[in-house]
Amino acid sequence: MKYWVSVGESQYLLELSGDAVRYDGRTLRVELRRVPGTPLYHLTLDGRTYLLAAAAGGEGSWSILYRGEEIEAEALDERRRHLRELVGTARTHSGAGQIKAPMPGLVVRILAVEGQRVGAGDGLVVLEAMKMENELKASGPGVVGRVVVAPGDTVERGAVLVELLPAAD
Repeated sequence: MKYWVSVGESQYLLELSGDAVRYDGRTLRVELRRVPGTPLYHLTLDGRTYLLAAAAGGEGSWSILYRGEEIEAEALDERRRHLRELVGTARTHSGAGQIKAPMPGLVVRILAVEGQRVGAGDGLVVLEAMKMENELKASGPGVVGRVVVAPGDTVERGAVLVELLPAAD
């Protein structure tokens, strides 16, 4: 089965067949196993293992946390891609919006203050989950409008941590 995967501004065509994925002319062995009772997954690609946290959104969208970086991804199968092409959907990428907890955890540190200008990749909050510290970062340029949490707060998955405003030019 074919999937069109978007990660940020990048697009990839993947063909899945059993325990293999074909990408860019190469075939890779792949295994994805969920860690029971957690939002964590073990991803094995050609013998290399990666531990990541993932939360499914709607319509094939995923919020993935890997090495402290939050990654927004979307995977569309052939049917969904065809429907989107017929109907059309605008997708925008900016730093403005809400930074939400990708999993339940403990707020360890706040790295940004209200009014601070931030760029893509700038750290905003450090969240401890599953005995790992994860630095949540801005996905694009913006201004910190409001910091909703404080160090020591316990948050649930989806809780708003920071609100970002569009960056003024």
